[in-house]
Amino acid sequence: MPELKVIYENNDYIVVNKAAGLISEKSPFEDLTVETQVLNHLLKSRRKPYIGVIHRLDRVTSGVLIFAKKKSILVEFNNLFSSRKIQKTYLAIVKNKPAKNRGNLVDFLVKNTKEKRADIVPTKTKDSQNCSLFYQVIGQNHFGYLLEVKPKTGRFHQIRAQLANLGLPIFGDEKYGSDQDYFPLSICLHAWKITYEDINSKESKTYEAPLPTNDFWKFESI
Repeated sequence: MPELKVIYENNDYIVVNKAAGLISEKSPFEDLTVETQVLNHLLKSRRKPYIGVIHRLDRVTSGVLIFAKKKSILVEFNNLFSSRKIQKTYLAIVKNKPAKNRGNLVDFLVKNTKEKRADIVPTKTKDSQNCSLFYQVIGQNHFGYLLEVKPKTGRFHQIRAQLANLGLPIFGDEKYGSDQDYFPLSICLHAWKITYEDINSKESKTYEAPLPTNDFWKFESI
């Protein structure tokens, strides 16, 4: 059972490093979630803690996740996300090297509710959403290549779908065509950093989640 890893905490919010395999928020079908981990942590110092779910990560994804301790803070972060004033940076491992070491991907994405996946379509349709991201190759090991990925939109499964559409499914992501084995309920996608400007102080804040410690994530820089 993974323990809660706290990156930073103050009176307004708590930043944690989510373990892959857990869903982000409480569910009647799951005994252990990241939100229940945070609740148990806060109960040590508060009788009735407030927990606001600001954003989520896929079950199979690890990395930085922020929870609000006050409703007003939840509203502030929701406004930052809705106005796209928060930059999330991910790290992904792919087996093959991209044709270009860096690039912008711009696609049309359709959420496939039946199969719980996202599909990239060649042209705009009434059901599609535009999605875009920037990637660059920053490392290499005998498993594959390490990509730094900065999504410019926040669509469902967009990183997984866009990279797979480029012929670069994320290592271990069978849903999107990977034929490599990784750990159960996990893929090689890590929410590495989150950066935003504090509403009150106007200071730039960045929180970083340490990488998984297994051998897949040991890279030499390119």
